[in-house]
Amino acid sequence: MSTLDPGSPPTDELPFFVYGTLLPGEPNHDLFLRGRTSGERAAVLPRALLYDGPGYPYAIDGHGRVHGTLLTAAPGVYGELLGLLDHLEEYLGPGHPRNLYERVVREVELPGEVAPGAREGQGPPGTRAWVYLAAAAVTRSLRTSGSVIAEGRWVTGRPPGGPRTP
Repeated sequence: MSTLDPGSPPTDELPFFVYGTLLPGEPNHDLFLRGRTSGERAAVLPRALLYDGPGYPYAIDGHGRVHGTLLTAAPGVYGELLGLLDHLEEYLGPGHPRNLYERVVREVELPGEVAPGAREGQGPPGTRAWVYLAAAAVTRSLRTSGSVIAEGRWVTGRPPGGPRTP
């Protein structure tokens, strides 16, 4: 698992891995991302589980895979986008007791792509990205009484025709 110390963010502008209401077609995608991204492509977060939360999903470390989208910020808006997403995800800073999510760096896989020099049977190439995982208190609650979305795809975790939540 690739994790950087959240107190010392990387010097480059990492893409963002999203898996819930920020996915294309979901309500927060248009509200927060329209005009602020230069690229979006399918991606998978390995070694993670997806839980159905009240209104939106939570990813936590675990033995599974979460399907989502890798977003690249449009030129000149990285800082703005980072601030908007931190606010949406109720991330106040590394380890803050009121965090709903923690923003961490993880390696995500890019399905359908082949790493240079890869041998047959090797997984897709990966890239580092910011991911919002459930904060510690939320994770404890999910592990004891939450509902895992077995397929790791949030849209399949909602009933057909169910309400679209923020």
